[in-house]
Amino acid sequence: MDKILIIDDEKSIIDLLTIVFEKEGYSVSTSLSAPRGIELIDKEDFDLILTDIKLPQMSGMDILKHVMDKTPNTPVIMITAYGTLKQAVEAFKNGAVDYIVKPFDIDELKIIVAQGLEKRKLKTENIKLKQQLKEKNSFENIVGKNKKMKEIYDLIEKISDSDSTILISGESGTGKEIAARAIHFNSRRQERPFVSVNCGALPENLLESELYGHVKGSFTGAIAHKKGMFETAEKGTIFLDEIGELSSFAQVKLLRTLQDKRIRRVGGNDEILIDVRIVAATNQDLKQRLDEGKFREDLFYRINVISFEMPPLRERKDDIPLLVTHFLEKHCTRAGSKMKRIAPEVFNIFESYAWPGNVRELENTIERIVAIEERETVTIKSLPAELLAPGKKSNKGLDLEPGFNLNETLDEISKKYVVKALDLSSGRLKEAGAILGVNYRSLRYLIEKHELKS
Repeated sequence: MDKILIIDDEKSIIDLLTIVFEKEGYSVSTSLSAPRGIELIDKEDFDLILTDIKLPQMSGMDILKHVMDKTPNTPVIMITAYGTLKQAVEAFKNGAVDYIVKPFDIDELKIIVAQGLEKRKLKTENIKLKQQLKEKNSFENIVGKNKKMKEIYDLIEKISDSDSTILISGESGTGKEIAARAIHFNSRRQERPFVSVNCGALPENLLESELYGHVKGSFTGAIAHKKGMFETAEKGTIFLDEIGELSSFAQVKLLRTLQDKRIRRVGGNDEILIDVRIVAATNQDLKQRLDEGKFREDLFYRINVISFEMPPLRERKDDIPLLVTHFLEKHCTRAGSKMKRIAPEVFNIFESYAWPGNVRELENTIERIVAIEERETVTIKSLPAELLAPGKKSNKGLDLEPGFNLNETLDEISKKYVVKALDLSSGRLKEAGAILGVNYRSLRYLIEKHELKS
């Protein structure tokens, strides 16, 4: 039930409006004086305030200013018997949402009040969404306590308010875009757009139009003027992911944009001044591409003002328990399911797995488990096959020296895997067999062969 406060020194007006708005389903409080009205405003939260402008002791304008200082999102509607354009302008200038002159039409006033409450609702929801967006993209969501991650937290805090171009490197799935969003949402540009562009996902003939926009008729299909990503990100941040995939032509255009802070739409003649912070990312070695002549040296030094690398998950395995808990909470909440528990042997497998897809692969694994696993405890049986199969080894560095015995070497390797599987399954033979991909009888044979009964 929306709460309305009505302030007017005419009791007949107070009584009439109380009847009208209580009938509409509102909770109504009233005051015959401005000081009493301010006392109520300081004591309670109102969803809307109706106040006469001409009041004894204090004016309605004084009440309006008090409300704007205390709760600026509360809509205030001004009522007066002496309506002038000057008063209306002053009321709107000081924050009133509307203005009505006595004698007023009751149905018109009902509409004005309903519109004022709707504006408040939209404003409140907008504030809440912005806060949720900021929390979602806070650098605190870059989960980890690893030394390398702590250094990244510290760096993000230092560089967020800088306008310097940033280059984030790292393998796919390490969280480069999450870091870029954290930089934006912890900067003074946080209220402005964050625009993400995957340079490797767009064909070259579309990339220029996507980045810089186009004018009507500039090419087949250009049926209207279109803003590009740089214009959309005005006063905000543009994230250029996989920047190493840019063609030579696109590199030249981007270099000119960085130098001049201006863009020109495809097919257009006018240059547009832009104020955009650029954060770039790559999973490639740009210095190597530079040496190969595939990336411009001048562009590299333009984007490499501040740089850091997101470490792969295999180099921060001490963060795996934190990440697993974080993703479990996230996906259990999203699915509306009870929080699941991870069995110790599952953590052992998580920490021994190489995670070629990094944090993204870990999150996808947890999301899959939450979606499929019905039990509260996640066991080895809940895991996808690729986590249970021993990792494929590279043939680099294999030594075949004189005296090498293949059978002895295979036996030694077999024994190590059996011991590892028994350790991960806490001695439960069926689970150990599942890890190794062998049946119960074969595992019993291997245990006896390698004298592992104890």
